[in-house]
Amino acid sequence: MIDHRRENRSQSIADAVPHLDIADSVRAFAIQRGDYYARTMTRIQSHAGFVAIFNWGAAIFGPVWAAARGLWGLFWCFAILELMALVQLSQGLFSDLGAVPRARAERLEENYERVLARVQAARDRGDETGADALARNADRLQAALEKALDQAQEAAAAGVELVIFGLFAFVLIKGIEGISANIAYEKRYSRWRADKRVRAGFQWTGAAIGAGFVALVYSIALYGFTVAEPAAFVRTFPVEKIYYEEIAASIDRAFDLATIQFGVFFNGIALGIRFLLDGLEVIFVQTPWPVVMVAITLFAWRLAGPRVAVFTVTALAYIALLGFWEKAMETVSLLGAASFLCVVIGMPLGVWFARSERAYAVARPVLDLMQTLPSFVYLIPIIAFFGTGKPPGILASMVFGLPPIIRLTTLGLREVPKDVIEASRAFGATHWQTLTGVEMPLALPSIMTGINQTILMCLSLVVIAALIDAKGLGYDILVALQYAAKGQGILAGFAILFCAVVIDRLVQGGIKRGKGPR
Repeated sequence: MIDHRRENRSQSIADAVPHLDIADSVRAFAIQRGDYYARTMTRIQSHAGFVAIFNWGAAIFGPVWAAARGLWGLFWCFAILELMALVQLSQGLFSDLGAVPRARAERLEENYERVLARVQAARDRGDETGADALARNADRLQAALEKALDQAQEAAAAGVELVIFGLFAFVLIKGIEGISANIAYEKRYSRWRADKRVRAGFQWTGAAIGAGFVALVYSIALYGFTVAEPAAFVRTFPVEKIYYEEIAASIDRAFDLATIQFGVFFNGIALGIRFLLDGLEVIFVQTPWPVVMVAITLFAWRLAGPRVAVFTVTALAYIALLGFWEKAMETVSLLGAASFLCVVIGMPLGVWFARSERAYAVARPVLDLMQTLPSFVYLIPIIAFFGTGKPPGILASMVFGLPPIIRLTTLGLREVPKDVIEASRAFGATHWQTLTGVEMPLALPSIMTGINQTILMCLSLVVIAALIDAKGLGYDILVALQYAAKGQGILAGFAILFCAVVIDRLVQGGIKRGKGPR
């Protein structure tokens, strides 16, 4: 019995020591209101589930409290939510919500009175036909006037609803702030225990910055949403249009100068692409369709198996039966030329970047720009330097399709184990033999994935390239958009979809064959 009591007492002391350590540590972390946060975090860490402890300081001061405690992510969330609620509340209290429909009603009333005067003048002249026509217009204006007045009354009545909703939302947000504050602060404390570089205590600088931001942004936002006609600088940025015009004109002059100075170079590139594209069009477009269909089906069977071959036959039959065969083959030719050039250019660059960290550091922002720039923007410099047609469409597709093959080739080569490369060198292999016989086979799955992504991205932009007269299936989509031809657009869209899926399955089959048996 005595031993059992001693064990319980030892266990109680052992349980109490960590709490004492946590309490002292929390006081050192929080500094201001250390006892409160010591109790709070001890309770949070002693429970596995959710613990709701309301923090009145966080609820009252909201984003300012979060800034003072270094919780800037929470600061932005609190500030945005509070501002949304305050906008609703201020609009309901101070805005003239019926001003816009009431102004419209006033204009309609003026027009209505003017038309009534014209009706009376026509009747005084004895023109009953003209008077009847004007009277019908007056009736329509009167109906519109009554509708505008009803809208003004409804908008004015909506102010009460906005006040109620804004007040409810603001109270709810304050409750969320008070409940979530201690949980977020406990996570920051855990980070501080692992890394003492995390700032602790009450940060007066952060509180001042947060308070200044809240005061400035809240006042400007509430002013802009509440006042019927705020100052011009609140709605529009105070800048002269002359800056835009001068910069645009200078860019135009730069493009014109480059086109004149390097016209031979650009024409040479276009001719080379045209030569490659003509060869592919001979294979896909000019070759009789049964030969192409059988060849693609056998290729699918060999690479991806019988199921993909059956799907390929079905997809090609859909394309042929609906009259899309020639345009689909033009699209495949464009895609083949763009993908081939991407692989020829991208794989050597990937090898170089895998060898040189400095070169890859320079190229990485360029690749990011190529992938993030909107696709339509590519077409502007392409048109300036190469005009319109199929070669410019291929070049625009290459800009979008190059980054995946470069990135994944670089990644695959860098993931090759170093000991395998060293073993190859130890057996006397040259750099070229190591690259082609060891590194490239081991990196082949990553490289094939890059080729797959490049092909699909090129296909997506080949369709958009129809805007610059690249033809193919994208032209049918463009026409369907211009004339709202829904049926034509859907059928052409499915043809593009089938082309994409067939190409993806063929490349995926090539990837599986490249991996080989495990």
